[in-house]
Amino acid sequence: MNISPKTLRLYAVSDRSWLKENESLKDILPLLFENGVTLFQLREKHLAREAFVREALEVKEVCRRYGIPLIINDAVDIAKEIGADGVHVGLSDMSVQKAREFLGADVIIGASAHNVAEALAAQEAGADYIGCGAVFCTSTKTDVTTLALSELSAICSAVRIPAVAIGGITAENLPRLNGCGIAGAAIVSALFAQNDPAAAARQLRALADQLSQTK
Repeated sequence: MNISPKTLRLYAVSDRSWLKENESLKDILPLLFENGVTLFQLREKHLAREAFVREALEVKEVCRRYGIPLIINDAVDIAKEIGADGVHVGLSDMSVQKAREFLGADVIIGASAHNVAEALAAQEAGADYIGCGAVFCTSTKTDVTTLALSELSAICSAVRIPAVAIGGITAENLPRLNGCGIAGAAIVSALFAQNDPAAAARQLRALADQLSQTK
């Protein structure tokens, strides 16, 4: 396993639609990293490849400065090209096994799972962690159904690798995940859509730290 549960505690996933005018990810990331974010995923579904690579290199520099691992969503080739710490693949993306063969043994690979069978398959294929969701209703993805907390708990109990919850998580509903067995929470709008992202990160980190106290 190439990632510790503690590193998954507060997992920021980018969404450029929330950036303010003339604001870039490299502007906001220091605020998040200085206030509790432990892992960052660059998620860009609509950028042209050249622009994606350019942005990935920019945020990689910030991540390195703060010692925060950089995960690239889906784009396994770009992750390898820029030397990212890892990649996250969904069920419709490159398989975990092929990503592992392409990236090597030491790169972090996360995989999405919506039930125990998918989680076990990802673990067997070589994933380092599981992303489970959507645990709450979310505007980030409109084509997913919510994952019952009982199924989230079952996934965490079934796998040896850490699992992180994602989807519609806010400071208000994060405590509902206590006792499910997750290592942390992956957050999008509750970080990037806030007027004060530093304060949001501090609050979410405090809540996420409580997750390890219950299982």
